[in-house]
Amino acid sequence: MQIDGAGRQQRGHVLLIAGDAAVRRRAVQVAPSANLAALGVLPASALLNSHVPSDTTYLDGARDPNTVLMRLRAAAATPGPLLVYLSGRLTLDRRGQGLHLALAGTTASTVRYTALPWDWLGTELAARPTGPTTVVLDLVADKSAWPVLQEYGSLPASPSAEVYGVVVPPAFAGGPHQVSAYTRHWIDQLRRSPTRPANLQLHAFAVGAAALPPGTLVLPATRELGATAAQQAPQTPQEPQGQTPDPRPHIHALASGGRHEEAATLAQAWEQHVLQTHGYTSPEATHWAEIRADLARMAGNYRSATQLWINAGHTRLEHQPPDAPEVLAAAAGALYCWTQLKDQTAARDSGPELVRLLRALPSLEPRLLRLTQQRLEVLEGAVETA
Repeated sequence: MQIDGAGRQQRGHVLLIAGDAAVRRRAVQVAPSANLAALGVLPASALLNSHVPSDTTYLDGARDPNTVLMRLRAAAATPGPLLVYLSGRLTLDRRGQGLHLALAGTTASTVRYTALPWDWLGTELAARPTGPTTVVLDLVADKSAWPVLQEYGSLPASPSAEVYGVVVPPAFAGGPHQVSAYTRHWIDQLRRSPTRPANLQLHAFAVGAAALPPGTLVLPATRELGATAAQQAPQTPQEPQGQTPDPRPHIHALASGGRHEEAATLAQAWEQHVLQTHGYTSPEATHWAEIRADLARMAGNYRSATQLWINAGHTRLEHQPPDAPEVLAAAAGALYCWTQLKDQTAARDSGPELVRLLRALPSLEPRLLRLTQQRLEVLEGAVETA
């Protein structure tokens, strides 16, 4: 039996809330009831990442926001771990300009009376006793809510809660599956992983594999995701057998669309998974380091890109011949990014390692090594003169 600091027995709670479905041109964009049914197959211990005794509450089809509030308040009072999952349509009270989760029967003219004010979620969770709190969101914003979300850039729930999820824009067409892609991939990872991944990894896997519509708001924001990554030690989920969930196209699309920080953060989360699964010197790990190097190049961060490409080249040389295409590609990437460095000190600092890498490649055109050495000599002289 686990006891909390106040001497109470730890007890967890899972609260699954289905709001109103989001429909566009008669095509369902998100089916909250289907998402709840799929989550209901999983044991509460997997959802909570805890084996303490727990309760599960399903709230589907509610029409009165006060009913939802009472369930939320009861769940928030639990002294142990809490998971709150919300799926449905996010809308706006046009009079008060407040975001709401639309409930069954909510219309544009009845939002104030028939939808759950989003602020209520944060208020109730802020009063939580000790115990980890996780909020998972799979939402669609309607046309009234989307501009407000873009202005906010996030969707806060509570400073004391871990918040993960997605809010997709109003203009996308629903997919062929009833269960939303983000929720589906979250469930798949929990089913297939012999050791439960951390929430951050579950989120990164689901976002990377879900092929989300362009412009989707991914929560938490990139800077918050990076801070959470630094606090959570990733565990070792097993990659699904017989599936592709390949995140690289999505990550590349993020970078191509200018969302460089988000792309880099997701790539780093996947790299950590690969490191834990395959080892630090595995070809898979080196490949993800190269992906991060190219993302840094796309973002114009040539200093980071140069170092990542150099490290990848040295790692590949430990396992592959110096004329292997992957080795030569890493060296070419490092050399290109190094030549783009405008900061003379940064170029001088990484120059010796680059020269050492190029010298280890007999098939490399000698002129490239010679020009690199000449530039490094000029840089070293310029720094000394300064």
